Amino acid sequence: MTVLEQPGAYAPVPPPSWRPRTDAAPLLPDAEPYRVLGTSTADREATGSHAGPDGELLRRLYAAVVHGRRFNEQATALTRQGRLAVYPSSRGQEACQVAAALALREHDWLFPSYRDTLAAVARGLDPVEVLSLLRGDWHHGYDSPGTRVAPLCTPLATQLPHAVGLAHAARLKGDEVAALALVGDGGTSEGDFHEALNFAAVWQAPCVFLVQNNGFAISVPLAKQTAAPSLAHKAVGYGMPGRLVDGNDAVAVHEVLCEALARARTGGGPTLVEAVTYRLEAHTNADDATRYRTDSEVEAWRAHDPVTLLERELRSRGLLEEKAVREIEEAAERQAAELRERMHQDPPLDPTQLFAHVYAEPTPQLRNQADQLRAELAAGEAGEESR
Repeated sequence: MTVLEQPGAYAPVPPPSWRPRTDAAPLLPDAEPYRVLGTSTADREATGSHAGPDGELLRRLYAAVVHGRRFNEQATALTRQGRLAVYPSSRGQEACQVAAALALREHDWLFPSYRDTLAAVARGLDPVEVLSLLRGDWHHGYDSPGTRVAPLCTPLATQLPHAVGLAHAARLKGDEVAALALVGDGGTSEGDFHEALNFAAVWQAPCVFLVQNNGFAISVPLAKQTAAPSLAHKAVGYGMPGRLVDGNDAVAVHEVLCEALARARTGGGPTLVEAVTYRLEAHTNADDATRYRTDSEVEAWRAHDPVTLLERELRSRGLLEEKAVREIEEAAERQAAELRERMHQDPPLDPTQLFAHVYAEPTPQLRNQADQLRAELAAGEAGEESR
């Protein structure tokens, strides 16, 4: 008979450090997505919102989503012209991307996924540099430490643990820095998602997770990924607040993210935000979306377009005149024209960069391969000169 089998020898008493959570209710999201645009003052007061969005913020968000819409259109066209290898459009999701960028402070960090090019541009990065990776370059194109924007991440959700690690390090150092990590609904099915949220909650890391639920992980609908009432409900399992927001309402997304980031910076820990949105374009230019969704579904979401929602709010409050609309659209067109011109210029290529930054100390095999390449390039140049 073992010690545990002896009567009275073992009492299943939890250790003093373990306490059951009895305060789960405050962590649960609202039953319906939080929204601001198109709601009445009474509705906003009932949900704890302010009397109405600030006019200056409305104008900033509107200008940014109009620029973002034109950026998406131009980048999509560049794939058809062979200037981009692939482009995952965020058309229809501009509110999420713009609100994320504008909610950050200068010293905060953004951890984007491959679809979040617009968020990086709205953060202030050079559009050509942001598109470098999608162009097929060997690096992601911009200075991450200088811009505080991590590389666009193609593997699903692998940027989330990185965001938690950076946020945790900042907290240990005493820096008032928050990390905002963006991920799609498909990324929530990855192990990295679980690991990141678990560590963030245990460490109380100043990290906010924004899930852009656009309905499909390529062609897989959300119902085939999870049985949870919403993705925001997953937060309670990790011990952090979950927020559910209308992802096409730029003001609502901005408000929720600002609150979550402020909470993170002041020691309140992480938050999981689910923004319910929709990608109007296919997954990428290599995808045929008609195989898994109907035109009527897409048209229904066009009626809830983020650009239209903002414009309607501004016009109803007398904050947007036709002249201002034209000026914003013309500025967006100039940005698109500059992007088009610069992307049609072939970048200078140095094949020997293939061997740079592979190892701190190149291996003998790598040095031999580099020497062979240089010899081939020299022979090619000599042949051209002799013609």
